[in-house]
Amino acid sequence: MFGTYLRLDVTVWASDRAVIRAARRKLARSARRDPAKREVRKRFYREMLEHHANAQHLVAEFRL
Repeated sequence: MFGTYLRLDVTVWASDRAVIRAARRKLARSARRDPAKREVRKRFYREMLEHHANAQHLVAEFRL
């Protein structure tokens, strides 16, 4: 999933909302609207936010 995060084309200091919006654009239209896939969508968004937080932590740690 880290590769998907990298393809979102968001900066490290982008807001969580910007990450969610970019991740939403990566999903197929049918996956965005299907109520049966709600839990999978939520897990996908959480993983993207987790990768984003890790990237922010790395940049802050090494002062890049």
